[in-house]
Amino acid sequence: MPLWRPRSNFNHLAQNIKTLYINTVFNSPLSSSLQTVQRKLAVLADAAKYDASCSSSGTAKRNSVGGKGIGSTEGSGICHSYAPDGRCISLLKILLTNFCTYDCLYCVNRVSSNVPRARFSIDEVVNLTLDFYRRNCIEGLFLSSGIIQSPDYTMEQVVEVARQLREVHDFRGYIHLKTIPDASPELLAKAGLYADRLSINIELPTAEGLAALAPEKNGPAIRQTMARLRGHIDDAKGAVHDQAKTSIISLPRSLNKIQSVRRAAAPRFAPGGQSTQMIVGADATDDRTILSTSAAMYSGYKMRRVYYSAFSPIPDASKNLPLVQPPLMREHRLYQADWLIRFYGFAHDEITASGSGMLCLDTDPKLAWALANRAQFPVNINTAARHMLLRVPGLGVHSVQRILQARRVRQVRLDDLQRMHIPLKKVMPFVLLPNHQPGKTLDAANLPAQLAKPMPLQHALF
Repeated sequence: MPLWRPRSNFNHLAQNIKTLYINTVFNSPLSSSLQTVQRKLAVLADAAKYDASCSSSGTAKRNSVGGKGIGSTEGSGICHSYAPDGRCISLLKILLTNFCTYDCLYCVNRVSSNVPRARFSIDEVVNLTLDFYRRNCIEGLFLSSGIIQSPDYTMEQVVEVARQLREVHDFRGYIHLKTIPDASPELLAKAGLYADRLSINIELPTAEGLAALAPEKNGPAIRQTMARLRGHIDDAKGAVHDQAKTSIISLPRSLNKIQSVRRAAAPRFAPGGQSTQMIVGADATDDRTILSTSAAMYSGYKMRRVYYSAFSPIPDASKNLPLVQPPLMREHRLYQADWLIRFYGFAHDEITASGSGMLCLDTDPKLAWALANRAQFPVNINTAARHMLLRVPGLGVHSVQRILQARRVRQVRLDDLQRMHIPLKKVMPFVLLPNHQPGKTLDAANLPAQLAKPMPLQHALF
């Protein structure tokens, strides 16, 4: 299960990046142009903090070893984005502009919002990215934007930033572009040639919610763009696969003294795939519906990630929005349930409670499911199939793999699980071993209380 990283760490990201840049660049006598960039950075880095879909995993490896280009997708830096292997990868996360012609009720940057506005030029974003990298502050760029003039015009600006970084400066670091669904297919196709990952926000889990809170957004157009990007990504991966299977043709030396034919590399297109994000708690949609939408995103468009962002109340909010934000634990539980769908073989409709359609905030979704389905336990560690072992609370994907490997040699016993560093307190009520039987523990009425983790407390400094 993924670790819960408190939202406060991410909320301070914009301020941390701004402080680093000011300390390294702006401590010298400030020119008016530098002061202008500083003000823009303060506004547009802060405005980007509401976008959660900034993971930097899954792309191709590139670096500048040998003096070619600048940047790398393999390094580590400021700890705010996490690769699947746990590496911390830094991204400069900004908006090109927070001006926007749309009036989405939940968005702090909507056209009717009374917030400070700013807009970077293309050269300013390029120079900021390169300056941050040379000072070892970042390893890549996450770039989004409000809609200005038209979707095509905005997308042209975003793509041009990526093009200049790649073609003019040979930047080999990570680039994540937030695409505009209503932009032309040609611009979206061009974006994938320069970006490692593309993302399109589905915004809200239901068409009704989108129509009520963001009437200018076009739900079918968003999904059409997702399908189009999936096609481009699949075509690029297919070309790479076909090229790998085709051997290089060698010719006789007598033919113009040519020893071999070198083929051009297959074109790349967003090797990190695409992702999306939806807002949680801005309307009355329950968790079952949210997970159903996520499952459709994964199966229909091969999303690499679906991100969940708990709604945050904004200044001068519409009366159609809730006055308070949902519990952050709800966002955390949705991520855990998402993990169960992606890696543990759970169906989206079996994770939530049958009555309310909501995830339990006091218990993680896997344990809650096991407690609600005690008739399927205990599971025999030495005979159960992999899919059933994955449903045992406390057993992760890697733990199950180690168990399957160990039981090929001999029967797995209690001390074997202990050596695998498996949390025995959580696992033991649900499994059978040669030297362990749960007995009546599984049926105990107070089992949820026994397995419940105490809520973490913030200790006082004095």
